[in-house]
Amino acid sequence: MKTVLALEASSDTASVALWRDGEMIAGREFYSKQSLSSDLFPVLSCLLEGVSSVDTIVVGLGPGSYAGVRITIAAALGLQCVWGCKVVGVPSVAAAGNVTETFQVIGDARRGSWYYAQIIEGLCVVGPLLLESTEHLRVALAKGHGPVRASEILAEDWKAELAVPRAENLARLAAAGKGVVETNELEPLYLRAPHITAPRPR
Repeated sequence: MKTVLALEASSDTASVALWRDGEMIAGREFYSKQSLSSDLFPVLSCLLEGVSSVDTIVVGLGPGSYAGVRITIAAALGLQCVWGCKVVGVPSVAAAGNVTETFQVIGDARRGSWYYAQIIEGLCVVGPLLLESTEHLRVALAKGHGPVRASEILAEDWKAELAVPRAENLARLAAAGKGVVETNELEPLYLRAPHITAPRPR
């Protein structure tokens, strides 16, 4: 009996899911933009009531909310210490659809840039990539296949379907052994180097 716990918080809509033997047995989706650190753990506590252990924990690694991804990674590593289970990471963009679909994911990476990924049957076959201009994004989309999806509402010009990554889809991928890019030593998919403000000289 294989049990998978999935955690996804790369967008403003976070979700958790418990998967066992080919089906979701429990799940919860909730809006949490500024208070994930306080919202996540009560949700997890309810979800895991009566669960003594899981075999695998899967975390959505982004791109997206860096804070959200770090919090879910920390939660997964904490539970791993208790259960001694496997922890794996999957790009969150792969969880914007099910494992049988082909689609593209785009997102506003701020400062005039974008991120892009091509997903085929749960695998990121291209990206996630940081694209430095709108023109670069148009080129990537012209080469890509399938509908365009985004985790936030974008301008109509992009014709992007609103589709947030979901923990249920992450659990499906992990249960099938698809899309995993990191094991145990998890790091957020941060496409741009962190902006660090140097202290003023004294």
